[in-house]
Amino acid sequence: MNILNVSVNGEAREFATGTTLDALVADLTAAPSGVAAAVNEAVVPRSQWSGTLLDDGDRVEVLTAVQGG
Repeated sequence: MNILNVSVNGEAREFATGTTLDALVADLTAAPSGVAAAVNEAVVPRSQWSGTLLDDGDRVEVLTAVQGG
């Protein structure tokens, strides 16, 4: 099995080759909504997460909306 080195929110992480963006997000948060993700500074619509394969060296940012005052 090949390993991908991916930066997630600025932290180096390893994932199996074939990992999709939706699997990565599910690994980080169980939030059903209020989550946005970008790969290499490009926002990826949630409808495309399952079809977005990660590549070695990708930079992923996952943001979760927080409500408060």
